[in-house]
Amino acid sequence: MDDAGETVRNALPPQWLEWAVELQFMAQAGITYAKDPYDLERFQRLREIAAEIMSAKSGLDMGTVRGLFCSETGFQTPKMDTRAAIFREGKILLVKEKGSGLWSMPGGWVDVNQSVRDNTIKEVREEAGLEVEAVRLIALHDRNRHNPPPYAYGVCKVFVLCEEKGGSFQPNLETSESRWFGRDELPPMALEKNTPEQALLCFDAADDPCWNPVFD
Repeated sequence: MDDAGETVRNALPPQWLEWAVELQFMAQAGITYAKDPYDLERFQRLREIAAEIMSAKSGLDMGTVRGLFCSETGFQTPKMDTRAAIFREGKILLVKEKGSGLWSMPGGWVDVNQSVRDNTIKEVREEAGLEVEAVRLIALHDRNRHNPPPYAYGVCKVFVLCEEKGGSFQPNLETSESRWFGRDELPPMALEKNTPEQALLCFDAADDPCWNPVFD
């Protein structure tokens, strides 16, 4: 296994995080649906215990944990993130993150008023300056099974094969440049967004017109 693969394997959520996430999920569902005031009180305490575990193990103060971990309402579901796989002459388009200097496939959180397709197109336009058509689904990944570091909430990563239609890179708030890379030329990548293994999966999908989407 290469270094990137070993990093991802070692970054799988520790047991305490899985327990805390499950407790938070059960508590939030209980707060959403319980009618009895005593039950509501118990579920509130259960959520507090989950936050205490997170704070004790992560080193974050309780205020930060409550803001990140206990701020949702309603039935808790995973967040969604889209990543666009765009190819030109057998090479994949990556954009360079301004903050870290690492590389990623164009993408980001799915806006509440956007479909997966529309959000993918929007993110490419914003981060890479290109107009694309989203043509095929490549994969649906459970983020914590593939990308470090582990998150305290679920994320579904959607990889979409896109066709370039026009445009060119424009300076923006998130990325400093874009470039095309071959299979054996992948640069240091922002692993929390996409790993080399995920990029290579996209190469495989682009080469296979009968590709069946993979999912966790």
